[in-house]
Amino acid sequence: MNMTATLKSDITPQGADYETVRQVIELITEDYRDQPSLEDIAARLKQPPTQLQKTFTRWAGLSPKAFLQAVTLDHAKRLLRQESMPLLETSIEIGLSGPGRLHDLFVTHEAMSPGEWKARGAGLTIRYGFHPSPFGQALVMATERGLAGLAFADDGNEQACLDDMTCRWPNATYVRDQEATAPYAARIFDPGRWRPEEPLRIVLIGSDFQVRVWQALLRIPMGKAVTYSDIAGELGQPTASRAVGAAVGRNPISFVVPCHRALGKSGALTGYHWGLTRKRAMLGWEAGKA
Repeated sequence: MNMTATLKSDITPQGADYETVRQVIELITEDYRDQPSLEDIAARLKQPPTQLQKTFTRWAGLSPKAFLQAVTLDHAKRLLRQESMPLLETSIEIGLSGPGRLHDLFVTHEAMSPGEWKARGAGLTIRYGFHPSPFGQALVMATERGLAGLAFADDGNEQACLDDMTCRWPNATYVRDQEATAPYAARIFDPGRWRPEEPLRIVLIGSDFQVRVWQALLRIPMGKAVTYSDIAGELGQPTASRAVGAAVGRNPISFVVPCHRALGKSGALTGYHWGLTRKRAMLGWEAGKA
C-alpha cells in the first residue's frame, strides 16, 4: 500500500467532496453581499443542508456561515480603512441590514466596534521609551493621562517590540521621550513604591469588552492565578472563554495589568505574547515578593 497516497486522501477533499467545497467557496466569495443562508447555498448546490454543513466543515475547518462572516468582515475592513466609507454605507455595501449588524460582526470577531476599529488611536499622542527591567528591556508608553502601554523586548529586538505596540494604535502620534517614561519604569518595578493610597494611573485603550477583561485581570491578587473560564464567568459570559483569551493576548499594559496570571482551562501556562519564559519569570518574581 502506498502510505503517502493514503495520508493525502485523508487530508485532501477528493471527488465530490472537493467539488462541493470549491462550489461553496466560489458561491460565498462572489455572492457574499446577498448573505446567503445555509439553506440557500444547499438549494443551489442541490444538496441537503445538514450534509453540506458537515462536508464543508470537515474539509474547510469552519462552517459555511463562519466562512461567510470572515469574507464579509474582510470586505468591511477594506471599505472602512482603505476607502474611508461611513458605517451605514459600509453596512449596505456588504449586504447587512444596518450598522447594528455590522457592529455585532465586529464585536464577535474583533472584540471591538467598527468605529473603534476604524479610529485606531486617532487623536492620541503617546510618548515612549525603553528602560531596563527584571524581565528584559521594557517599552513604556504613556499619554498625558497615564500609563498606556508596557511591553518587553530582548536585546536587539527593540524595534520589533515597538512596531508590535504601535500597530495596535496606528493612527496615534508617537514621540520618543525617555524623560517622560522613566518615572513610570522606576515605579512599576519597585514593590516598595506600590502604595494603594497612591495608585498608578493607567489608560486602557481598547474595546468595551477588552477593557472589561483587563479590569478583571487587575482584580487578580499578586501570587494568584485564574483561568480564562474564571474571567468569562466573572464577566457574566461563561461561554466567552475564547474571546477572553483573545482579549488577554491583546493586553497593552503587560505586568501592570497582570495577564501573566491568566492560565488555560487546565491551569497550564498557555501562550504569552512576550514569551512563556518571561511569564514564568514574572510568576516566580511575584511569588518571591508576595
